Amino acid sequence: MVKTGKAIQVGISAEFLKSYSRISKQKQAKVREFIEKFKSDPTSSGLNYERINGAKDANLRSVRVDQQYRAIVLSPKEGNVFMLLYVDKHDDAYNWSRERQFKIHPDTGALQVIDVSQAESTPDSEAQATTTGLFERFRDRELERLGVPRDLLPVIRRLKSEEDLEASIQSFPEEAFEALYMLAAGFSQDEVYKELVAIDTDSKVDTTDFSSALKRPNSQRRFTLIEDDLELRQMLAAPLELWRVFLHPSQRRVVEMRANGPVRVLGGAGTGKTVVAMHRAKWLAEHFCPNKDDRILLTTFTRNLATDIQANLQQLCSITSLKHIEVINIDAWIARFLRQNGYEHEIVYDQQVRSLWENALNLADESLGLSPQFYKDEWEQVIQHHGITDLESYLRINRLGRGRRLSRRERPKVWTVFEEYRSQLSDRRFKEPADAARDAHHLLEQREAILPYRGIVLDEAQDMSAEVFRLLRQMIPANDQGLPNDLFITGDAHQRIYRHRVVLSHCGINIVGRGRLLRINYRTTEETRNWALRLLKGQAIDDLDIGTDDRRGYKSLLHGPEPQLIVNESFVAEIDTIDEHLKNLKTQGVAINSICLVTRTNDLLAQFEGALCSRGYESYRIRRSTPDDRKAHGLRFATMHRVKGLEFEHVIVAGANDGIVPLSQAIEAENPTDRSQNELRERSLLYVAITRARQSVLITTSASPSRFLTVM
Repeated sequence: MVKTGKAIQVGISAEFLKSYSRISKQKQAKVREFIEKFKSDPTSSGLNYERINGAKDANLRSVRVDQQYRAIVLSPKEGNVFMLLYVDKHDDAYNWSRERQFKIHPDTGALQVIDVSQAESTPDSEAQATTTGLFERFRDRELERLGVPRDLLPVIRRLKSEEDLEASIQSFPEEAFEALYMLAAGFSQDEVYKELVAIDTDSKVDTTDFSSALKRPNSQRRFTLIEDDLELRQMLAAPLELWRVFLHPSQRRVVEMRANGPVRVLGGAGTGKTVVAMHRAKWLAEHFCPNKDDRILLTTFTRNLATDIQANLQQLCSITSLKHIEVINIDAWIARFLRQNGYEHEIVYDQQVRSLWENALNLADESLGLSPQFYKDEWEQVIQHHGITDLESYLRINRLGRGRRLSRRERPKVWTVFEEYRSQLSDRRFKEPADAARDAHHLLEQREAILPYRGIVLDEAQDMSAEVFRLLRQMIPANDQGLPNDLFITGDAHQRIYRHRVVLSHCGINIVGRGRLLRINYRTTEETRNWALRLLKGQAIDDLDIGTDDRRGYKSLLHGPEPQLIVNESFVAEIDTIDEHLKNLKTQGVAINSICLVTRTNDLLAQFEGALCSRGYESYRIRRSTPDDRKAHGLRFATMHRVKGLEFEHVIVAGANDGIVPLSQAIEAENPTDRSQNELRERSLLYVAITRARQSVLITTSASPSRFLTVM
């Protein structure tokens, strides 16, 4: 019975969207017609509500879509909430509904989905409860306090190991499984409570108040109210794009965090850092842009990721919010800003300055016995890192950690090479990215320019230089107390694939008390995540500041096959292997445009692309400045650098030969410390490539495999 005087609320579950995505396009049209009627008046007698014989939940009803299909809805006896839960053929829909209960947890207040068949299959006896198990040290009441449904306590008591817990994942609401996993991983009850439960317990729980339950973060990870027709159409147009609607509570908490200063969010591959960055930009645009010219800047390192983010924001944001969000990669922003201020220089990169280095190195004093690589490392790690522009400064600088000592008499001879290189850059009106960022910083500082940004969201922070962070700090200058919601920084040093190791606090960005972690992986399977992490085993990974990121408690809730490594005797044999793999995926119904072949270099990529195209495959090359058009046909081809920030159902890492991975010239260094850091970046690059996959990873070689893979 609907209470009078209260507006009816209609919601939809993530499970409904998943089930909707599995039915034919023709039937989806019928479902959309039904939803329109249901949304306009869920109490209408014309909807033909039917009781479900044998259902464990008395609040569930079946509603006719057509002669063949039924929708399962939540229709509580009290209150004004109606929820679309599932849609399928008649018998399948009924079978789904009979084994599920929808209950408001009495401690957390979250609306949970419980598979009661699991609880009923386990004897609930004193002997069972006292059997030695994974959670024997915790009392029932302690587990309930953390969000575990009382009905599932018998399931928990039979778990003997983490493997048993993994096998039972489908039995539990997500937050209950996460709480159990964190306990098994060694977290204390208080730590689990603060991470997963405290966010929901804002008031006394009424287990019949579905409206209040749906406002709690742990409910919003799987249910949402339909409040906008356009939003509903967008959901149904892309029902598997669940990230647009449903956020994990830890994600929602940082998205809607009101902070008096910079926020840093760490998370491994697949934990949703980019999703959080996009939702944060949307939230800031909706709440902190009162004037039409106010802007939120969302920036990142690579062009193709920025382009991909812009395309995704079109699905996520309203037209009004989009007008307040500017998406651009940081080098493009710097180049544009400098041009607007009469600064006519081109930002150039490694390939464009190779000949300039060769010319400058002709002036190197051979008596010093220094290699070309030494000069390049010295330029990057000393000259550019410290912003040195004259010999006097170079003579004074502390070169601690560079290995090869340089006397006061030797430094002027070394400086001659740098002076010539910088002169050639100047003659051609070229600027390296670090110089351009430094110049932009100085321009803002000198002119005391006021930019329209009410907040800056930075994704993939691990690849930014110190000069960029100093520039960002200047773009929204901080006072002694900090500014509300000024900088929002996401990153993962495990994925650092460029040469920048930055300490945020050294760049004027104080994170103390505002660091957050995302622990749950939503893209990569647990098998792939563990396999990829072994590439970085034993490596010290920083937290973008002065601490370390130890990955304790990180977890994927998805499962699949282990990554497969196949060593071939020749390039032709490797192509045969890949060809057979692609054909197998095709027989499984996998779309070719959901598969990406990745290599270390562009030259190698061209070889694989040519060989596979000659066998009839259509190719789609992912390039630097264009997004991956998901609708475009063709097998995706990309370098390891280009797939940063992207994801695919299946990934093939090809040509993972020794000497290619790691790339020999990429790890060259005279200083052992430099060589070690170069190798770590190459490991991170392979880690990035592997963790782009949602379902499967195949790694192939045509010779001896990379030494990174020999211990896998």
